[in-house]
Amino acid sequence: MMEFNSAAQYLRFNRVLTEMGWLTDVVITIRSGLIEDIQPYDVTSTILSNDLIEYVDADLMPGLIETHIHGAMGVDVMDAKHTSLNSISVYLAKFGVVGFLATTVTSTIPKIEAALRQIGKSKRQRLDGAELLGGYLEGPYFTEEHRGAHPNSLLRDIELNEIKNFIDIADGSLKVVALAPEKAGAINAIQYLNENNINTMLAHTNAGYEQTTLALDSGAKGIVHCYNGMTGIHHRDTGTVGAGLTHPDAFVEMINDGHHVHSSAVDIAYRCCQDRMVLISDSMRAAGMPNGQYELGEYLITMENGVVRTDEGSLAGSTLRLLDAVFRIKKDLQLPLEKAWELASLSPAKALNIDDELGSISVGKKASIVAIDTQGVVLHTWVGGERVYSK
Repeated sequence: MMEFNSAAQYLRFNRVLTEMGWLTDVVITIRSGLIEDIQPYDVTSTILSNDLIEYVDADLMPGLIETHIHGAMGVDVMDAKHTSLNSISVYLAKFGVVGFLATTVTSTIPKIEAALRQIGKSKRQRLDGAELLGGYLEGPYFTEEHRGAHPNSLLRDIELNEIKNFIDIADGSLKVVALAPEKAGAINAIQYLNENNINTMLAHTNAGYEQTTLALDSGAKGIVHCYNGMTGIHHRDTGTVGAGLTHPDAFVEMINDGHHVHSSAVDIAYRCCQDRMVLISDSMRAAGMPNGQYELGEYLITMENGVVRTDEGSLAGSTLRLLDAVFRIKKDLQLPLEKAWELASLSPAKALNIDDELGSISVGKKASIVAIDTQGVVLHTWVGGERVYSK
């Protein structure tokens, strides 16, 4: 479990992005891992004396939340090792991420079980960077037509008892299950997962608009990596994409790396979704590494110039950094920084129902925060009030 420093910290920043917008020349008080107070510097300066730490050239932002990541720096969630999860955690903190979901891929049941078991163990332990928020089961409940880098031979029918077993093995750490809504038993699974406070996301599916909408109406939370691994928009059947973009309660993941989705398609999705869009990386073990070959589940993937593909040429995850996705959408869609940033902070927090703890800077929330310079470079990252990274 994360241990919080009970001594008060007083930090001064040039600007702070709060739930009420930007505040200038602000002192933020942190105690026991939480934000205790936010005040203008001139109000607090007379009582702080030598306790004040100044970051006057920095802007303070809510920490980013990575809800869909398989690996980085040569390691992967499917390694089922604490050291691998810790390496991902440290890597993420360097780029402003304060919390993440460790995401599996379709594999054999013993390998999936080992990964989920380790996520549960590591969640209870202390990681050195971003907080491990839980696990994300991506596969094996998909269909062949849009399976992507999920081996057809390992795709499975939905069995509720198997899902219950996964939940038990994960020991309370499983937060998201992705599945194809057209598979037999999908609606029952969605309803069961809802009852157990686990999100269902719809992915690697050949479902049309009606099937997808039925699943969303039945409690599914949204769609995985929008446009990829699903039926696209046709004017007589707007498919999984159309259902996700237009459903008022659906969160829509987006890999905004310039390869998975054209900027105009990202624009369409944002105009439909606004704060229902959740930026993700979907990165795999090649992230942060040189060109070469890397494993993703049962596949050998080749990375060239930052793009990872199977031997057949299909995209297989990404090497994207979530921070880069934020600044890409800011530039491409001409969004204010605060609007682009919330797509990777507050939106994912809302999708995971943890926006009372994370996602924005507010009194009473976790002091999981990020200082950036005027160029958007991360200078410092705090998780639960502890500085876990400094440039």
